[in-house]
Amino acid sequence: MLLGRVVAAVAGGLALYTAFPPLDWWLCAPLGIGLIVASLYRTRPKRAAWLGYLSAAVFLLPTLAWVRTIGDDVWFMLVATESLFYAAMAALAALVFRLPAWPVWFGGLWVLMEWARSLVPIGGFPWARVAFSQGESLFTPYAALGGVPLVSFAVTLCGALLAQAVLARRAAVVRRAVPVGLALAVPVLGLAVPRFGDEGRTVNIGIVQGNVPGRGMYALGDEPAVVLKNHANETKRLAQAVRDGKLPKPDLVVLPENSTDIDPYRDETARQIIHDSVQDVGVPTLVGAVVAIGAEHRATRSLVWDPVTGAGDYYDKQHLVPFGEYTPFKEIVLALWERASLVGRQSVAGDKPGDLKLGPVTIGAVNCYEVAYDDTVRGTVRAGGTPLVVQTNNASYAESNLPPQQLAMSKLRAVEHNRAVVTAATTGISAYVTPDGKVSWQTRELVADMNVVKVPVRTQETIATRVGALPEWALMVMGAAAVGVVAWRGRRRGDRMRNDG
Repeated sequence: MLLGRVVAAVAGGLALYTAFPPLDWWLCAPLGIGLIVASLYRTRPKRAAWLGYLSAAVFLLPTLAWVRTIGDDVWFMLVATESLFYAAMAALAALVFRLPAWPVWFGGLWVLMEWARSLVPIGGFPWARVAFSQGESLFTPYAALGGVPLVSFAVTLCGALLAQAVLARRAAVVRRAVPVGLALAVPVLGLAVPRFGDEGRTVNIGIVQGNVPGRGMYALGDEPAVVLKNHANETKRLAQAVRDGKLPKPDLVVLPENSTDIDPYRDETARQIIHDSVQDVGVPTLVGAVVAIGAEHRATRSLVWDPVTGAGDYYDKQHLVPFGEYTPFKEIVLALWERASLVGRQSVAGDKPGDLKLGPVTIGAVNCYEVAYDDTVRGTVRAGGTPLVVQTNNASYAESNLPPQQLAMSKLRAVEHNRAVVTAATTGISAYVTPDGKVSWQTRELVADMNVVKVPVRTQETIATRVGALPEWALMVMGAAAVGVVAWRGRRRGDRMRNDG
């Protein structure tokens, strides 16, 4: 019996991994969750906890393999920490399995778990949420109703219902058929979610991917300003292609995060290189820069550069990457890990959404890691950002499973908010995602490339954009309340036994 549970937990974790990019076998997500449920069903909370930890570790080790670029020790520590959330959820799930309609309560607990690990520790880590395996699937439309949490809930509910049908071996055929029918209905009903049409307005956006000279943790190379020159040259190549009639004239151009490795505010040469390339293309350009803030700090900035007036409005990244852009518990960490010194100046977070006037539109700037955070993307859309522009620097993780995973997030965000998403990456994957979540154009990795894409400008808000985190809170409260009911019943039963005694 125990061996069967272990096999189910391991198989469930592996199946869940295969649902994520680059494999994208999205149907394996509910199947994997069904196997995980089977491993936990009718076991005690303590055993459920370590089975949940096992399945999470098997799932997260390959899914987060891109972290190995930083170091195997960091990879193992991250997986070990994140798996604790799954263990806690599994222990609580062992309780709610005692209730009628337990697949619903289990789905609520899964959402609660993903919310918790997106919040703590040190700012949370929302990567590898189940919804992010559903960039293009039957479950994707649910994003327009309740965002990423509702997609995760739908997938989890479907998997739990399949498990319920299999686990109810002694039940009548009709009773087993009901959860199967409901499990099939969940993804099919996603097709009934209303879709938005075009509003008759478009904008031409130039996308530039300049590439970098190095690889891994030293992707930017040793030669000063080489990354800046790569992107400036590729911008000029785009301008020449427009003059030659090979590409339509852009209304604006987007460069990636870190498209200049030199601070243009403090370096005249960098400023001139940027200005020359922007003047050549002749339209406002969004430049990604790391700029100094005082003597000891820096900001990761999306900077509007006008071909006439130069540097203008900007957006500073709000969700910073721990150990990449700043060092938590700095004194202790720097003393223990030499690699932590690679962070250099500590970044400071911005406090305003990324709505930036760029040419004929107000774009919604989202910076790399932030695309995983619901509140940041939603805040940018609510501030008027359309289309969304994701500037990213995946150079250290090129050809790992990080770039396709991040692109899947952009696909889900497009559907969630009815907004086109344009991604500009230093090494790839740069892409254009339509508002219905389809990739219309994308680059290969580790090449210099550019294009001009015609993008619809949408202003209609989805239900998910309007209601915000309300569906997530409703689902979390539902799961927590189910645990409370089981605890209350157990306490009453204990009181009766003591009274009878």
